[in-house]
Amino acid sequence: MSDYNRNVSVPRFGATAARTQAEIDQGLRSYMLRVYNYMTLGLAITGAAALGIYMFAVSDVPTAAAIAPNLYLTDLGVALFLSPLRWVVIFAPLAAILFLNFRVDRMSVGAAQGVFWLYAALVGVSLSSIFLVYTHDSIVRVFFITAAAFGALSLYGYSTSRSLSAMGSFLVMGLFGLIIAMVVNIFLASSMLQFVISVAGVLIFSGLTAWDTQRIKEMYFAGDDDVVAGRKAIMGALTLYLDFINLFIMLLQLFGNRNSN
Repeated sequence: MSDYNRNVSVPRFGATAARTQAEIDQGLRSYMLRVYNYMTLGLAITGAAALGIYMFAVSDVPTAAAIAPNLYLTDLGVALFLSPLRWVVIFAPLAAILFLNFRVDRMSVGAAQGVFWLYAALVGVSLSSIFLVYTHDSIVRVFFITAAAFGALSLYGYSTSRSLSAMGSFLVMGLFGLIIAMVVNIFLASSMLQFVISVAGVLIFSGLTAWDTQRIKEMYFAGDDDVVAGRKAIMGALTLYLDFINLFIMLLQLFGNRNSN
């Protein structure tokens, strides 16, 4: 009789473990889907803000600020791109992201979402100038190239069983070097150095996309309550959003066709 009871208990334990694992897998999929949904909405807000600002900042009505044949800056365009206000446009996203990073642990999920959407809109305002520099066709083309590359890299980071932590440490060091090189090139204005920065940036942010996806996946814990899980999803979305935006900018610098003024 004791043998019979032991034999019965095994499949019961196995069924319970299988259900538990299935629940974890389902929870992880829901968590990652939430991360990607937040990131996608952030990108949509950025794109809408960038295009909207550009449409209000340029006009075919002649003004003193001509940027191309039959294309002129409006008063808003002059304020955003030529006046000292442009520094506010440049640094406002940095202020928003620092606020979110330092305050997220004390914010509600709704408030954290609001700051993320605000940050995405501010990035869109600062990126609106790319429509003045690059042709619209090349911007769209590079965006889809970025989306395809990002999707493949993120999928690899999610699905691989290999730990990417060692690669991540190397990439973070490379990112700091990249930032230093970008600051130096502000003063040098070297086209060769800019090309090197763009190539290195593509490699670094490609690797970061895979590594960050794996880190975000590993952050998932089935025991988290809704608030903690929501905060994790928002910060994960912010991380992947930054990887996507920076990868897009680096690819645009390499493959974007500039407007002929």
